[in-house]
Amino acid sequence: MLHHKCRQSLYPFSGVKRFEVTEEKIPWTVEYPEYKPVAYNADVLRDKPWADPDIQEAAFKPKWNTVDGNVNRRSFTGDYAINASGYPLNPVGRTGIVGRGLLGRWGPNHAADPIVTRWKRDNAGAVQLDRHTKKPVLQFVAIQRRDSGEWAIPGGMVDPGEAVSATLMREFMEEALNFLQKDDAEKKTLRDSIAHFFAKGDEIYKGYVDDPRNTDNAWMETVAVNFHDDDSSVVGKLALKAGDDARNVRWIDTNCQINLYANHGEFIRKTVSRRDAHW
Repeated sequence: MLHHKCRQSLYPFSGVKRFEVTEEKIPWTVEYPEYKPVAYNADVLRDKPWADPDIQEAAFKPKWNTVDGNVNRRSFTGDYAINASGYPLNPVGRTGIVGRGLLGRWGPNHAADPIVTRWKRDNAGAVQLDRHTKKPVLQFVAIQRRDSGEWAIPGGMVDPGEAVSATLMREFMEEALNFLQKDDAEKKTLRDSIAHFFAKGDEIYKGYVDDPRNTDNAWMETVAVNFHDDDSSVVGKLALKAGDDARNVRWIDTNCQINLYANHGEFIRKTVSRRDAHW
């Protein structure tokens, strides 16, 4: 299973070093008596209304593996274990660090990733074919993350009680179309112009994400959905403008050389395969 980027030496935006976990020591079923990971909970989460409190707080009584009020604590991987101290355990295995790290929720943290694509076209409007594979070149909207500088799919966290379908369109508008900086009339016009486009997409992936923020007790999961603008008549003709958590945005050609945040590259590869495009 995917567990590479969340075992890198230093935890993101901290000086905290992960305990070394080799490939064979990842599963919880493998004995590892020497395993002594450091605990880390980012100060930025303290007293945030959208974040869970410490598990040891008496008033915090989460309902694991179910919908807890408006918070979905179910995992796409199935039921996860709770250790003797009451902490949920990463379903893939050890990450070299315990605690919540930079994540808002103990256990699964749900995101949604809209993969918006179009065909690359020449100046005459014809779909371009790769000269080697003779397959059409697919492009997708990518944003450059403000925190790490890495290029990624313009997704984000599912708000409590929010439908994933709503998250997909909201995150794309906020990060790739600078939605939050528009006035009310502009927001309505934009929302109305793409609502039908985002009403139906092809699910590409649903599950665990190999995110560098993952810990033994908190981890990312996502639903990645492809929305394809076949004739570039909807999103393909809109002016992209970075907003919210993005510092840049652009259309990127898909190919096997791209290096994206977390395992977003794998989502793109699956999308290319679904569209029978050049890779």
